Amino acid sequence: MNRLQNLFANKNDNLLSIYFTAGYPELNATVDIAEALEKAGVDFLEVGFPYSDPVADGPTIQQSSEKALENGMTVNVLFEQLKDLRKRVSIPILLMGYINPMVQYGVERFCKKAAEVGVDGLIIPDLPMYEYEKLYSGCFTENNLSNIFLVTPNTSEERIRKIDDLSTGFIYLLSSSSITGSNLQVSVPIEDYYKRIKAMELKNPTIIGFGISNSSTFNKACQYANGAIVGSAFVKLLATDNYLPLIPDFIKNIKPDLSSRG
Repeated sequence: MNRLQNLFANKNDNLLSIYFTAGYPELNATVDIAEALEKAGVDFLEVGFPYSDPVADGPTIQQSSEKALENGMTVNVLFEQLKDLRKRVSIPILLMGYINPMVQYGVERFCKKAAEVGVDGLIIPDLPMYEYEKLYSGCFTENNLSNIFLVTPNTSEERIRKIDDLSTGFIYLLSSSSITGSNLQVSVPIEDYYKRIKAMELKNPTIIGFGISNSSTFNKACQYANGAIVGSAFVKLLATDNYLPLIPDFIKNIKPDLSSRG
């Protein structure tokens, strides 16, 4: 059982995850930001490894990826930064990015290195399910990494059931089929989608992402899922000067009843 699976075994509601891009706003800020988020009370983290063609990302995260690449962030640099991660951060960590940099690095090598530095899972939106199942699932299993699949309002029940069978962490529910950064608008069709997923009684926990930016959208998401992910709103915070001291208040704005950790 990895840290992510252990988290869900002990807590299954109101889970808060934060996404940020490695190497943004400064090249060497990655672990400092992760540590500050854990101290602020976040349950688990998604660290993006930047790519030059982030097709699923909105302008905010695209710009953070561009800046991170300009700063010199690469997969090699990221793993070098994370080698002492577990001396400072204990909550689950996921890496999120695109398949192309993984293939260039070597998927087996990538999974092994991720496990070595204490990563618990990967979110690769453009990794086809059949390729994962046929080519790469063994790499994930051998290195105790959870592979997180994405589901949209257009995903069929058959595919969702298949994803549930293949998953070993949680299922990432996109609040819409749009790019990241769009506001969470719980229209009747979207609410029906959430209710449909909940009624399926899936084996794996579900976490809602895309469009979560404050306590209102977080609480709405938690009515239908085990928790939610904040991405673009946090990346915007990192664009401000002296951002580290601002992190606790940002997290409290999403979960006002949250107690910071030590």
